[in-house]
Amino acid sequence: MNTTAEKMLTTLIENNYTHFTGVPCSLLKGIFSLLESNEVTERHGISFTPAIREDSALGVASGMYLGGKKSVVLMQNSGLGYSLNVLTSFNLIYDLPILLLISWRGAYENDAVEHDIIGAKLTNLLDSVEIPHKEFDNNRPEELIAETLSLIEETNRPVALLIKDEI
Repeated sequence: MNTTAEKMLTTLIENNYTHFTGVPCSLLKGIFSLLESNEVTERHGISFTPAIREDSALGVASGMYLGGKKSVVLMQNSGLGYSLNVLTSFNLIYDLPILLLISWRGAYENDAVEHDIIGAKLTNLLDSVEIPHKEFDNNRPEELIAETLSLIEETNRPVALLIKDEI
């Protein structure tokens, strides 16, 4: 196990996060490649359900949680806008703790212009709706995943792990 994506996935599986859904983003392509591999999903007993929009992914993940499965939603930060209604009118009200792996497009000034505003305001937006968040560090993936999962357990809320660099 040598890639950041593999380390992330292994740590999630070890913590019983076995159901994944989301909308692809190039920053998350390493983990999406693993999740789309039949060999990986069968070997680890995990499931991946692709979604057409981020709010739909949250609905799927919430249903998985209600069915007794710990779940993860992968999305680009621009998709957080689509998801705010589901998060604020469902997940946050009914304490449905979902891990949100969010690619932080626009975190650096050299991204495409359409990411500038959401990139600059991402943490403010999450703070405004009281979604706890942590910033991912490629040098310590297992530790950051463990800290994030502990935060989910402590708060019983969705928690975002913000990923600035390609994994």
